[in-house]
Amino acid sequence: MIELLWNRAEQPSALLLLAHGAGAPMDSDFMNLMAEAIAGRGVSVVRFEFPYMARRRQEQRKFPPNRAPQLLAHFREVLAVLPEGSLPVWIGGKSMGGRMASLLAAEADCPPIHGVVALGYPFHPPGKPEKTRTEHLRHLTVPMLICQGERDPFGKPKEVAGYGLPGNVRVHWLASGDHDFKPLKRSGLIQADLIEESAVAAAGLIQGG
Repeated sequence: MIELLWNRAEQPSALLLLAHGAGAPMDSDFMNLMAEAIAGRGVSVVRFEFPYMARRRQEQRKFPPNRAPQLLAHFREVLAVLPEGSLPVWIGGKSMGGRMASLLAAEADCPPIHGVVALGYPFHPPGKPEKTRTEHLRHLTVPMLICQGERDPFGKPKEVAGYGLPGNVRVHWLASGDHDFKPLKRSGLIQADLIEESAVAAAGLIQGG
C-alpha cells in the first residue's frame, strides 16, 4: 500500500505530487515547510516515499536508493493511485526526486501531467560540472521550474549558464542558498525565506502566473 501525505489548499487550483531527495524522507523539515508553503499559495501538495525510504522507515536502518528504473516505476504507480479529479497534476521533488520527476516527464509515454517543479536540481555530481544530468531535459514537452540555491554544489549559476537548457526549463536562483536553500548568515536571509520564495515561484508557474 502506498502511503500519501497531503497538504491540501483551501481552494486548490492544481495538485503537485512531490518526491523526496536521496537522503531524507517525505516528512523531513524541508519537505514539511515546502509543502506547507506551496499549499498556502493555492496548490495542494501530496508526498510519497520511494521503496527504499519506506523500508528505512519500517526497519529503522539505512538503505541506498533504488535504481532509477525502480524509482520511475514507483513514481508512475503513485500517479496511478491519485484520486481522480479535475485539478491539473504537476510532478516534482527535492534533488533526486526532482530529477526523477523530470526523467519521467521526458518519457514518451509519461502519464498526463502539466509540468515539473525541481527543488535543488542535481545538474552534476559535486565537483564534476562536466558530468551533466541534463540531456533528457531536451525531450520535455511541458514547462519545468528549477529552484536552485546560488551556492548549490550540484549546480551553480556560471555552470548552469553554459548548459544551454531548453526554453521551457526555467531556473529561479535563490540568493546565497545552498542545496537545502540555507543562505549565508551575512545575507540577512534565513532558510524559511528561500523556501517561501520557491513556493511563490512554483505556485506562480503552476497557476499560470
